[in-house]
Amino acid sequence: MRQSREGGLRMESERQARQVLGLLAGAWSEVQPSETLRATAERLLAVHPVRAAGGFQLAAALHWCQRQTTNKELVSFDIRLREAGHREGFSLLPNELR
Repeated sequence: MRQSREGGLRMESERQARQVLGLLAGAWSEVQPSETLRATAERLLAVHPVRAAGGFQLAAALHWCQRQTTNKELVSFDIRLREAGHREGFSLLPNELR
């Protein structure tokens, strides 16, 4: 929503993102905060120029896939989080940002 509000995401792209999120919502797993997750987020913040929330999101994704990022996809419209996720080995969705 921030990307849309700030003009970085066109209305059609926002609509598509909402559709994808609606489809994925029934299948995703939520990772609850833990000391391990916080420590991983702290490491990620030291290594990548992500914001705090992005660090936690990436830490949760790494926890979910047990750090085996091959053939795993990270969904984000945040450029910093996408770059960090790519460096950690995730494939990115959507493939391109507009």
